[in-house]
Amino acid sequence: MTIPIQSITGLVLAGGRGLRMGGVDKGLQKLHGQPLAAHVLARLAPQTGALAISANRNRDAYAALGARWHATVLADSLPDFPGPLAGLLAGLQAANTEWLLAAPCDSPYLRTDLAAKLGAEAVAQHADIATVLAPDASGEVSLHPVFVLLRTSLAADLAAFLGAGERKVRAWYARHRTAEVAFADGRAFYNINSLQELADLDRA
Repeated sequence: MTIPIQSITGLVLAGGRGLRMGGVDKGLQKLHGQPLAAHVLARLAPQTGALAISANRNRDAYAALGARWHATVLADSLPDFPGPLAGLLAGLQAANTEWLLAAPCDSPYLRTDLAAKLGAEAVAQHADIATVLAPDASGEVSLHPVFVLLRTSLAADLAAFLGAGERKVRAWYARHRTAEVAFADGRAFYNINSLQELADLDRA
């Protein structure tokens, strides 16, 4: 068993500062002629019943980008770019579905079966959160916590966690029943962390 598509809202996390890219808005940087966020939206769309983008800068650009998929643009409710949990909170609070599936904007090779695989494990393990274990660029298996499927009923608990000044993703996951789902191929979960890396991929 897995979770029906119409029960899932997809969320592209594009609300960070992009510090490792020199402060540029990462989701709007282009790969093969399309913004990175567009690649992620295109891969999330068939897996979800609705779409949203978490963005704190260039909101008009993201609104124009998301229009093709009827994706709404959400800003953090907390100031000063407090991290991915704030983006998840915005998604949880806005979603009209039972589940939220989130992925970062710099993951253009996102798996098109991510919702199905995370959903199946969430159901099997009676979990409220399902996230990814996969090899990183060095081949070491590690947690990729911002690729995540989670129940939208967790919104109030996350708001309280952030309100207490907490920011660590794994610390919040530890408060809930979390399934860590293993994937053999890590390429889908690589993050593009520099303009040089993006340029290299663009030439590939």
